[in-house]
Amino acid sequence: MATHSYTAQDLETYLQFAIRLAKMAGPVIREGFNSRFTPERSALLIKKGNSADLVTEWDQKVEKMVRAEIDEHMKGHSFIGEESVAAGEHGALTDAPTWIVDPIDGTCNFVHGFPYVAISIGLTINQEPVVGVIYNPILDQLFTAAKGKGAFLSTINQDPRSEGRRLPLSHPHPPAPLPSLSMALVAGEYGSDRKAEIIDPKVKSMRNLSARDPLPEPSARKVGHAHGIRCLGSAALNMMCVAQGQFDVYWEIGCWEWDVCAGIIITREAGGIVVDGCGDKVNDAQLLTGRRFLVVRACSGNDGSILPEDVAAAQKNIVDEVWSVVENLRLKRE
Repeated sequence: MATHSYTAQDLETYLQFAIRLAKMAGPVIREGFNSRFTPERSALLIKKGNSADLVTEWDQKVEKMVRAEIDEHMKGHSFIGEESVAAGEHGALTDAPTWIVDPIDGTCNFVHGFPYVAISIGLTINQEPVVGVIYNPILDQLFTAAKGKGAFLSTINQDPRSEGRRLPLSHPHPPAPLPSLSMALVAGEYGSDRKAEIIDPKVKSMRNLSARDPLPEPSARKVGHAHGIRCLGSAALNMMCVAQGQFDVYWEIGCWEWDVCAGIIITREAGGIVVDGCGDKVNDAQLLTGRRFLVVRACSGNDGSILPEDVAAAQKNIVDEVWSVVENLRLKRE
């Protein structure tokens, strides 16, 4: 495939376009979120696959609006959206500039009125995430990043001359490296696929990440003894908590590229890393489509004195520790 070139100005143009899309989607998402109090609330639910896998008319409405804008203003760009794929589109990832969108990440939260809901808008070029915008219109949190430009948290109503607060929120002095998982606050999710052969390994992994004592013989596997496990119900917002430095680690099996594309570039620009969830060595295209994700926050000395290679080594130590305790689960791309 031909490699697609782009400039820093191109990325800025794409970033501003993605921010505009998020601003357009925000009022629509809020309207649907607030409609849970109306007598028509039950009409919002459309079962997709099983009772834990939900879609609403608002997911579809937001994606249709976003896609129409992309088709009009980004000629020659490809599109992969959660609802389009659910409706039967192939959604193959290629080297072409590709917008990868989850119109409402956290649909179950959206239905129940839990405010961790976001639109996730990512752009890949040459199958690499290069622009990301994640917007939670309920809490008015706008996360943005473009490759090489840093990651920021702002609000839609913020002075447009201001980029917002740079991520992680402790910038320019991210927290010190984690010595081990025993000092970590970990995010994870059980996912919507509740078949025993899928959820049981996830539950075992959560147990291993948080347990204190080793598993009984003959397993003798290590355990993480993490400070705690948190589940926000949104892959995008779990990743943003890592990008901010609020979560130390996020591990999930079962996400799709629209759940994580924007989050990958924002996390990376915030100094974090994103790798395969169970230990495979993968490139970006394989990572995006592999459905297995492990995210580790930025780290540095309080005075910024730790060398980049030592930061990388500290993050790798946490990655290796997570890989040593989680189950090696692979999910199909159906």
